[in-house]
Amino acid sequence: MKPPGRRPQTLVARGVVTPCAGAMVRYTVPATTADCEGQMAHEFGPELEEDEKRKDKRIALLISILALFLALSEMLGKSAQTEALHANVSANDLWSFYQAKVIRMTVLRTAVQTLEFDLSATTDAELKDAKRKVIDTWTKTADRYESDPDKKEGRKELEERAHEAEQERDRELVRYHHYEFASAALQIGIVLASASVITTMPVLAWLAGGLGLAGVALTAVGFFTPDALHALHIM
Repeated sequence: MKPPGRRPQTLVARGVVTPCAGAMVRYTVPATTADCEGQMAHEFGPELEEDEKRKDKRIALLISILALFLALSEMLGKSAQTEALHANVSANDLWSFYQAKVIRMTVLRTAVQTLEFDLSATTDAELKDAKRKVIDTWTKTADRYESDPDKKEGRKELEERAHEAEQERDRELVRYHHYEFASAALQIGIVLASASVITTMPVLAWLAGGLGLAGVALTAVGFFTPDALHALHIM
């Protein structure tokens, strides 16, 4: 028999029961930090893993979008560079043609002035008529060298065409510079987005997104209004 008035001694523990002095004694063992972390990892591990997977998928999608616009800006940059080179060659050719027209026109006008000077001293009527015909022919040719609206190969038309080619060259160069800066921003954004996966730093992903928006904006400006930023700089 148990002594009267004596109750069984129990200590609340983690389900561990041992006999002690004829009584079932439950003892308490303090839970360690590792045990708590293990239990939390066991309980919340699947949710955390799913959350990390979702973040990785979003960053992967961000990198894909940045790579898409990077390819677009690179393609447009190469096209603008080619067009700028083509316009520059055209401008050089037109200026060379312009100089040739000016030289021919100057030579003909000088020859006409010489014949006109000799014409007053010519007494032979047939020779005088021949000189007048030559003067008229050379004068018309010189005038055609000065301006030829039909073929657009006169001095004035060639000058206008050369200036237009130079403007086209400068416009394509501005486009090319916009695309180059856009490509640089997109490339840096891809690097930061990739680094955010390794370092698990969300701020890098946000920076990558910001640089991506800047790159897309520069690409759009270069494609639609390449002179907009230059005009703002002048103002």
